Amino acid sequence: MKLPFFVAALGLATVCAPSAAQAPLWGIGRAGDGDSLTVGETRVRLFGIDAPEFSQSCKRNGQEWACGAAAAEELAKLVTGKQVRCVSMGTDQHGRILGRCTVGTVDVNRAMVAGGHAVAYRRYSTDYVSAEESAKASRRGLWAGTFEMPSENRQGTTATAGGSRSAPKKRAVQASSSDWAGRAAANCNIKGNRNRKGQWIYHVPGMPYYDRTRPEELFCSEADARAAGYRRAIVR
Repeated sequence: MKLPFFVAALGLATVCAPSAAQAPLWGIGRAGDGDSLTVGETRVRLFGIDAPEFSQSCKRNGQEWACGAAAAEELAKLVTGKQVRCVSMGTDQHGRILGRCTVGTVDVNRAMVAGGHAVAYRRYSTDYVSAEESAKASRRGLWAGTFEMPSENRQGTTATAGGSRSAPKKRAVQASSSDWAGRAAANCNIKGNRNRKGQWIYHVPGMPYYDRTRPEELFCSEADARAAGYRRAIVR
């Protein structure tokens, strides 16, 4: 008499059990800019943080410095060539995984904010606010001077950290990456090229192979190129 009850209970437990969580993403990391990377062949945007755009400059001791490039270099130190584990929090508008990523015991997202190389992206998460406050109090990285919030920089308005918002910047003419005439009119001259190895690389004017590069797409900014999945050409 006990066997049918046991079978029925087992069946009920099976039906009520929660579905398995999505498996974490594992792979060798490669940094893009300060808040994006590739894990294996998968593009990942670090969840809950926002780093300066690669071409963005900040001010420190009255001098401009390449804070965007510095953020990218810091992320490269943390992830490039290393085994990275990312837990997906969803996807963004560019199809990238929004990930909480670790290398060993190091929380990559938190490390970028705590080091002052990125800010907490409060619009989406408050998980890294304490790390930002620590960086700000110790004047680490971005907080050693003044800078535009990355989101404001992308939108074309100026809002320095701790300062006030100024008038919107003049934006370039908008055109899709396949609208060649529009891109030319807007002086969008960053070339996106897909090479024989399947790598998506962009070249900016002045780079060694710029004139010889035949573009598949043209972009108005490096941020546009990276958002489309391209990485900056390496100059040796």
